[in-house]
Amino acid sequence: MKLILLCALTLLVPCGLYAQTTTKAVYATKAGAIKGYDPVAYFNQNKPVKGKADLTYDWNGARWHFASAENRELFKQHPEQYAPQYGGWCAYGWAQGYPAKIEPEAWSIVDGKLYLNYNLSIQADWKKKQAEYIKTAGKNWAEARKM
Repeated sequence: MKLILLCALTLLVPCGLYAQTTTKAVYATKAGAIKGYDPVAYFNQNKPVKGKADLTYDWNGARWHFASAENRELFKQHPEQYAPQYGGWCAYGWAQGYPAKIEPEAWSIVDGKLYLNYNLSIQADWKKKQAEYIKTAGKNWAEARKM
């Protein structure tokens, strides 16, 4: 199944997905940045928590949602501290050189930074070589942001 998923994602790159998404600084859907989940909750509740529609903050070209006013204030004061790496795009995807959507339940905090993944299966692969993937994804993300 993982091979099928990776092949499907690889096929999307030549079709223009890479060019369309690399210009977006934040992975966002109609529900908001990171599908409407509260980025601060990963740190202070140690789990993904859906944000509320009336607790939002616009930052870096996207609308972020929060589970509490306190979390929104923490984010406002230090958004880079709480925002996921690579704009909330799948960290494993960027390690492979392309953007991919995420599932908020597939997450990890490494050295005080939030990383999101495509799904739990991809996250398991991500964790096998996490340090290597972080380094490669950082380079790929920086290069894509130059475009």
